[in-house]
Amino acid sequence: MLTENDLAHLRRCVELAEEALEAGDEPFGSVLVGPDNKVLAEDRNRIAETGDPTQHPEFNLARWAAANLSPEERAACTMYTSGEHCPMCAAANGWVGIGRIVYASSSRQLMEWLKEFGAPEPPVRPLPVGEVAPGIIVEGPAPELAGRIRELQRRAYERRKRVPS
Repeated sequence: MLTENDLAHLRRCVELAEEALEAGDEPFGSVLVGPDNKVLAEDRNRIAETGDPTQHPEFNLARWAAANLSPEERAACTMYTSGEHCPMCAAANGWVGIGRIVYASSSRQLMEWLKEFGAPEPPVRPLPVGEVAPGIIVEGPAPELAGRIRELQRRAYERRKRVPS
């Protein structure tokens, strides 16, 4: 069961996802929070600005945690994110030892939405975080945020349709 505190951090993730979309990127945002509920770092997708398809916020925050926190500190952290981690990001968080992941929308929801929009299959099969990194506590989705995230994903898809690849 997600707490009001969890939802507050997830709402910030959705704001970051919106910032990413407004910057021409895919709408994903994440926040890394310490055990004292202090925000340690936050990020959003940066693929469009870098041209690097691995510039996902969850991956970048895992790198940040590895560089700035001890293994014990990382295990006590929570990674909040607008969308459930892709396998690459789940693996990064697993290797780094993040203790908990909380997501606002699931990979399953995203795949349903993309299918509804008529989008092509992604290049990597979506897998639940727990299948990729079974040692991490995983919670989500947050139904109260699904409509907002779906709309961000719809807008991103509509933009991709207009821009030739």
